[in-house]
Amino acid sequence: MLRIITMALSLLFTITVYVISISIPFNNLTAAEIMNRLPILFTPASYVLAIWVFIYILLGGWIYNFWRTQVNYNKAILNIRAILFIFITLLNSIMIYSWHYEFFNLEFIVILSMLLLTAALYFTYPKRENHFWDRVPISLLFGCSVISLIELINYLLTFHEWSGWGLSNSLWAVIYLTVSTAIALHFLYHYRDIAFNAVFIWVFIGIAVKNGFDELFVSTAALFLTAVIGASFYLLKPSEK
Repeated sequence: MLRIITMALSLLFTITVYVISISIPFNNLTAAEIMNRLPILFTPASYVLAIWVFIYILLGGWIYNFWRTQVNYNKAILNIRAILFIFITLLNSIMIYSWHYEFFNLEFIVILSMLLLTAALYFTYPKRENHFWDRVPISLLFGCSVISLIELINYLLTFHEWSGWGLSNSLWAVIYLTVSTAIALHFLYHYRDIAFNAVFIWVFIGIAVKNGFDELFVSTAALFLTAVIGASFYLLKPSEK
């Protein structure tokens, strides 16, 4: 029971930090205001951030399911999942705080750490086990962590005035979209993970909405790759291994 209580409190703390960051917000800046300071094309419209509310709700259900089904797992795997979950939620809180106070180098370390721990939690499940209250909430969290890291890398490079090897911002945005799509399709092919891919579809549509006709090349690429992922749900034959 102590394990469940600790997990629930860590999630509640993260949700509290998230709510405060929206309602106050921290440092009198919203997350979108900081992101929009720079000409970052690989960034979605602000409404896309609402996915975190959905994820937090599902993580609450995940904890309940963890408690309800714990008799089906050995103690070691339960402890590993609980410890990973607690650290992930705490890192999520630090991620929110460091972004609002513009500690961007710390933000990179935090998001990378969160991504690695979420990946570790994700891989504690069998390869094709995608039950809604088991791995699906973790899949969504994993997908958001991947996208967040790619966005932050783009932001940091722009912030530090990287030349981009002479390539335009729009071309780099399409490169980021293509790399993201390859990652998404990897998990669709090998893990049949539709939830993970749904995050990328949600974000890609948001990128198209954000760029609109001002950056038609990026918007078109985002919508095209959205269609590629969507079509792959039906056309991509899962790996047998």
